[in-house]
Amino acid sequence: QAQLVESGGGLVQAGGSLRLSCAASGRTFSYSGMGWFRQAPGKEREFVAAISWSGSSSFYEDSLKGRFTISRDNAKNTVHLQMNSLKPEDTAVYYCAANKKSWSYGNYVSPLRYDYWGQGTQVTVSS
Repeated sequence: QAQLVESGGGLVQAGGSLRLSCAASGRTFSYSGMGWFRQAPGKEREFVAAISWSGSSSFYEDSLKGRFTISRDNAKNTVHLQMNSLKPEDTAVYYCAANKKSWSYGNYVSPLRYDYWGQGTQVTVSS
């Protein structure tokens, strides 16, 4: 059974940092590109970042480049999202997702293209 479990969320002051982690089952993680999305109250789920199976390529939402970094450890079936210089507008539930489709911007920026989802972890940034 596919399983993705996020951790690392919490409450942080503006300007602080958090590192989110997502642990995946072997079948879910193998040969999957991985993505992070977020959803704030009353808003649609939006793309944050994605990383290829090998880890050699990644995409970011333009407005988050330079503050957020996605990485993965295939030996541990985990993917991480390092978030720095956090702002109140970063407050959302953050989800990781796995995608078995070929690596391309179109396949990885849309939540509709993903195959498996975690339950999400809340990130709250106070001003």
